Amino acid sequence: MSDDRFLDIETKLAYQEDLVNELNRIVSVQQRSLDELEKVCQRLVERVVELNEEITALRIQDAPPPHY
Repeated sequence: MSDDRFLDIETKLAYQEDLVNELNRIVSVQQRSLDELEKVCQRLVERVVELNEEITALRIQDAPPPHY
């Protein structure tokens, strides 16, 4: 192979390495965001369950006596 072909291959390899590193960085950032969103969703689900239990308890307390 000629020196020009080696230079072209090395150049392409360098660009591919940069691309892989950048993609890895992007995937890492997205994974951290996804992890945080999952935590937030879990807290929201827990809060909705708590509120539902509170509302159910209030309905039982506010219900008229059975003889009405």
